[in-house]
Amino acid sequence: MAAAVPLLFLGVFFAWPVLTLVGRGLVADGSLDLSGFAEVLGRPRTWRIVGLTLAQATLGTVISVLLGVPGAAVLYRSRFPGRGVLRALVTVPFVLPTVVVGVAFRALLRDNGPLGFLHLDGTFAAIVAALVFFNYAVVVRTVGGLWERLDPRPEQAARSLGASPARAFLTVTLPALTPALTSAASLVFLFCATAFGTVLVLGGMRFGTVETEIWIQTTQFLDLRAASVLSVVQVVVVVAALAVAGRARARRERALSLVDTPVRAVGRPHPLPAVVTAVVLVLLALPLAALVLGSLRTGDGWGLDHYRALGTTGGRNALTVTVWEALGNSLRVAVDATVLALVVGCLVALLVSRRPRRPAARRAVGVLDGVFMLPLGVSAVTVGFGALLTLGHPFGIATDLRATGVLVPVAQAVVAVPLVVRTVLPVLRAVDPRLQEAARTLGAGPGRVLATVDGALAARSVGLAVGFAFAVSLGEFGATSFLARPDRPTLPVVVFRLIGQPGADNYGMALAAGVVLALLTAGVMAAAERLRGPVGGEL
Repeated sequence: MAAAVPLLFLGVFFAWPVLTLVGRGLVADGSLDLSGFAEVLGRPRTWRIVGLTLAQATLGTVISVLLGVPGAAVLYRSRFPGRGVLRALVTVPFVLPTVVVGVAFRALLRDNGPLGFLHLDGTFAAIVAALVFFNYAVVVRTVGGLWERLDPRPEQAARSLGASPARAFLTVTLPALTPALTSAASLVFLFCATAFGTVLVLGGMRFGTVETEIWIQTTQFLDLRAASVLSVVQVVVVVAALAVAGRARARRERALSLVDTPVRAVGRPHPLPAVVTAVVLVLLALPLAALVLGSLRTGDGWGLDHYRALGTTGGRNALTVTVWEALGNSLRVAVDATVLALVVGCLVALLVSRRPRRPAARRAVGVLDGVFMLPLGVSAVTVGFGALLTLGHPFGIATDLRATGVLVPVAQAVVAVPLVVRTVLPVLRAVDPRLQEAARTLGAGPGRVLATVDGALAARSVGLAVGFAFAVSLGEFGATSFLARPDRPTLPVVVFRLIGQPGADNYGMALAAGVVLALLTAGVMAAAERLRGPVGGEL
């Protein structure tokens, strides 16, 4: 039963839409037809898009890792006042909606912005910078979380044998961190390669990626076959990246010697990583400051005019609803999506946390763990596009579900399920099986063991998972942009529409709406972070 519900949910609302989309590129008139691949892959535009996708993902990954390792050293292996606050601040960009990140960078880099003199607005460099801004926390948290639990004795032994701090780091610590670095790099590459809202806002038609190209081919050129072929290409890249991430996680869990509690941090951080981290923190704060300042700038000075305008539909009725009504839609959808993601994600975590004795069963659990992580990497645009194609009248339902809006929370839940799993699963795996056996010995049934042992120990991580799912749903844009009804847009959709409308007032409203969305999302995550226990998922 625990396996049936999530398998059915992901089968209907994830696998079916995605495979249908893949089928559009492979099947024509009921038979296999690869001519669509030849046609789409023969276009110079396709290879330019694929090249840009790989280039931005590679650069974003390399820079994030190079900057993230010093950040992990300072925030997880050093001790100084305010370290906890800085850890929280570093995480803020990762939980911001991608559309808001794009708007913040536009406010920073546009001609009259604080860094307008650099003339980077609308350039490839701006996109890479935004991707690093978004993914820096992934490297810091993933590497830092492992680093603070590494057994310090091998490094201490190297130092006692005469190795310098640098040599001890390069020959002992860095090899031990390699699995975490590989895992973090794989995830960052995945997030960069499937970035949508940020690239769409900053790059437009000039610096598109496979993700944005799928959206453009569908909504502007109505070329569903080309979009399907591009989705297949993206799925292949995503599966390869997930395979690398899975192997890295497996090595991390098996090969390293870890301590049960975080190693006591050393004193002041080393000057070099401290300087690098300080510069990065300033750079992380700049786009957020530009977003806030831009929302307060009016035609004749400073004021709250753009915030007052959030109760209107914008200049020349740019919107069909007010921003506050869109926020209400976002909150309602996020509640529904969170409930769905929590039920499915907790069942998945419970299933893959089991340790069956038979080798075949253990392999099956490992396969299921990878399968349930696929929505983390498969593009939200692909999920939304596939749902649009397949779930209009599923199983003979007379009502067109696309017109009801019910598919929006479902698609957002599909995106959030892997995050719920990765948050709850480490805690369930850390439960001492002797506690369960003791409860059974005392006469407790399976349900009571689950409630009083697993459930009690995982309660805090479930609370954190609620925060993750709610924040992800609030900021989700890729799938929602396909599925949201025109009269019931969510807040990220409204922000994107305002950016595309002419007029300084509409742009100011977009900035103000971005600030509201950023504050709401960061507030949800700040509250959820207080529930994080000593054992928890990184993402």
